[in-house]
Amino acid sequence: MKRVVITGMGVISPLGNSVSALMGSLAAGTSAVQYMEGWTAYKGLRSLVAAPAQPVDEKKIPRQNRRSMGRLAVFAVLAAEQAVADAGMSSEELTGGRTGCVVGSTMGSAGSINETFEQMLPARDLSNLTSMKFFQCVSHTAAMNISQYMGICGTVLATSAACASGLQAVGTGFDLIRAGRQDCVLCGGAEELHPTVTGSFDVLYATSTKFNESPKKTPRPFDRDRDGLVCGEGGGILILEDYDRAVARGAKIYAEILGYNTCASGVHVSQSDAQAMVRCLRDVLTDSHLQAGEVDYISAHATATLHGDIEEADAVRGIFGDRVPVSSLKGYMGHTLGASGAIELIAALKMMEQNIIYPTLNLENIDPACAGIQHVLTPLHKPVNTIIKNSFAFGGINAALACRKI
Repeated sequence: MKRVVITGMGVISPLGNSVSALMGSLAAGTSAVQYMEGWTAYKGLRSLVAAPAQPVDEKKIPRQNRRSMGRLAVFAVLAAEQAVADAGMSSEELTGGRTGCVVGSTMGSAGSINETFEQMLPARDLSNLTSMKFFQCVSHTAAMNISQYMGICGTVLATSAACASGLQAVGTGFDLIRAGRQDCVLCGGAEELHPTVTGSFDVLYATSTKFNESPKKTPRPFDRDRDGLVCGEGGGILILEDYDRAVARGAKIYAEILGYNTCASGVHVSQSDAQAMVRCLRDVLTDSHLQAGEVDYISAHATATLHGDIEEADAVRGIFGDRVPVSSLKGYMGHTLGASGAIELIAALKMMEQNIIYPTLNLENIDPACAGIQHVLTPLHKPVNTIIKNSFAFGGINAALACRKI
């Protein structure tokens, strides 16, 4: 099995549209959550807070290419351009057939899907739909548009597992390279905000509804007063490479991926399950040839739902006890859904590079049911050599990835 390393990263996020901007906002303790003025037009929507991405210049993408892109595909392409530049990859390397693309999202462009039905209904008239609308709506729109825009002709896949999509994409790219099927893979996830996206969680009573008047106080992962998740948006792309190839071309290496696991709980469609999370974490340790005590930081999924945070804390406590620092980044930028695993992994890798762990924002009173793990409440300066990133999605889909400094 080949060794796999990360050599490039790019981000579009609520905290900034570059890796440096993202990290600067985390260091400043910035919350990107805001009250969404226009959302009151949607009847029955109780959660009126969200974390929009910072404005992007989508016209950097030529119109001919942009016609097939909804908002999330634009995020993905712009993040991919950053990652490719960061990795110092040439166009010949992208188009040579040994480079692939695996990028996930919960679904296609929510805005484009909504526009499609508004144009078609109630008259059921399809004649108003543009020919490119379909390509904005498909579930593989991010992977498809990146590969078309960059001329990638290796393996192209789209992971679609809600909040685990981005991390599953990185894990899939890892598997493709270590098995020798590709030399390099662009991996990650993208998602876009829309009232219907928040609404899908709202009808499940999974959103934050008590802080519409004080948006900076929510979400509150692991906190006693948490009341649900806040949706965000953005895109995160990482460049994965065969270690020998990266060394030969003199690439900067952020980290080596040691192991990956994804599994299902088979228990409940919307409720997290600690036993399945434990199995996922144990298996990623086994795949990585790591002992629990060798992990220096866990980047938690922790969305601030009442049930999910308890189950995740229970799983982490069962394996790591209170020996490993744990924090969630969703208090800063909300839950970017299919992009979250990739964006939060990028942030965790930079924290590892800088030997600092940023705390869980808005964690003021630890829920007793989430106690017994080492919550990070203030910036923690310590050697960080090995990290684990978790993503746990609706449908009982679990994913975990382990990385180490080289």
